Amino acid sequence: MKKIEIKTDTINLDQFLKWANLVSTGGEAKVIIQAGKVKVNGEIETQRSKTLTSGDKIEYGGTNYQITSS
Repeated sequence: MKKIEIKTDTINLDQFLKWANLVSTGGEAKVIIQAGKVKVNGEIETQRSKTLTSGDKIEYGGTNYQITSS
């Protein structure tokens, strides 16, 4: 599992995908989220504005990521 540190208390799912360099644009994030290709804490998430916090786990492209905050 890869740990991705954010600098804020929360981050939206689409912003997280860009922050972690998993997508290059917000439009790309929107498409993959709405297609059901991203899981948050083991559940498929289709809302790009889903709020994530430290400890949340995201799965995309067969790789798992965990959010940490400073």
